[in-house]
Amino acid sequence: MSVAVKILRTANAPNTAPDETETSVAQALLDLETNVPELKSELRPLQISAAREVDVRGGKKAIVVFVPFPQLKAFHKVQQRLTRELEKKFSDRHVVFVAQRRILGKPTRNSRTKQKRPRSRTLTQVHEKILEDLVFPTEIIGKRTRVATDGSKLLKVYVQQFASVVVAYGLHRILDPKDATSLEYKLDSFSSVYRRLTGKDVVFEFPTSQE
Repeated sequence: MSVAVKILRTANAPNTAPDETETSVAQALLDLETNVPELKSELRPLQISAAREVDVRGGKKAIVVFVPFPQLKAFHKVQQRLTRELEKKFSDRHVVFVAQRRILGKPTRNSRTKQKRPRSRTLTQVHEKILEDLVFPTEIIGKRTRVATDGSKLLKVYVQQFASVVVAYGLHRILDPKDATSLEYKLDSFSSVYRRLTGKDVVFEFPTSQE
């Protein structure tokens, strides 16, 4: 079976021929579908829309696998097992999954279409969803933003069973501590991928103190 069947170029995916990274990921999915019986039926209909490598702090790399948005829920059903299997195959790289979403700009007076822009297609909402995709199946339980002392605001958010933590500069996301053991080694990858996709700095951390 050709790796081409595992690659579906959605409307906002690259329109170029699959590169080496995309071909390698597609081949890995085919291999798992063929050789891991308990994944076969779940993986058969799944495809990727793109994949790219991202440099991570410390000289490491991560692979971002973009999946067609309609297939995201199906990927979620097997994502934990699939991530483990792919990270075995790409042993020097972390693997993360992100849905291929489309951002629509604000309508202007001269816009041809008068249809209201869906909230899910706004820049802010797409960036929020990328955060959720990166840490799945962990849920983000708090967030806050602090800007430098030039008239900007300090926002504090209290999370379940935890006090507010000292805020550092930039955008922060607080991850549920129950997942600390399994996710801590990937936090730098999450930050690097988010910056590459959005141009924004983000620090992921686990709450460590309680009131």
